[in-house]
Amino acid sequence: MPKLHEETTFVIVKPDGVKRGLSGEIIRRIEQRGLKIVALEMIWATAKEMDLHYPKDKAWITGLGTNTIRGYTEFKIPVNFKKEYGSADPYKIGLRVRKWLVDFMTSGPVVKMAIQGVHAIKMVRKIVGPTIPALAEMGTIRGDYSIDSPALANGRKRAVRNIIHASGNSAEAAHELRMWFRRNQIHAYTRSEEDVMF
Repeated sequence: MPKLHEETTFVIVKPDGVKRGLSGEIIRRIEQRGLKIVALEMIWATAKEMDLHYPKDKAWITGLGTNTIRGYTEFKIPVNFKKEYGSADPYKIGLRVRKWLVDFMTSGPVVKMAIQGVHAIKMVRKIVGPTIPALAEMGTIRGDYSIDSPALANGRKRAVRNIIHASGNSAEAAHELRMWFRRNQIHAYTRSEEDVMF
């Protein structure tokens, strides 16, 4: 049987979260839930690192473009995609949005973490809330600390400022953990309450 309490995920407090002094609050919420921080470091990511972090496959990039188009439609914002983005093709629009993400993530320091615990990937996603802060429930990190929306971000040609990144699934978590931490930077230890929690 797999050791469920050892599932590990990856988190980045984004530049907006760091600049707003929310790193400690984010760590508090993660630890309060019973999850364990097994690696932690503040860095200023390079464009090359962020380019490797974000997927490059056509489906993912096309999804970014499709979501961007949907945002304009949903909020009834008039736009000439060929004029504003150079194309109406979702893939080409997605390439522009991906560049905004890389630019944003290299605009200031970030805090990267490896988090371990029972169903860590899903638990952290629950703590963080949906990607779009305007749709995030109160009580989540994004719901409590961000009100940004794709409509505003797209109009200003920038990434959505949503405080935090958390791996979305086990494959993503494995890739991101390998990329951002060496094996000897992830530490095994026992929290004092583990005997009563597990």
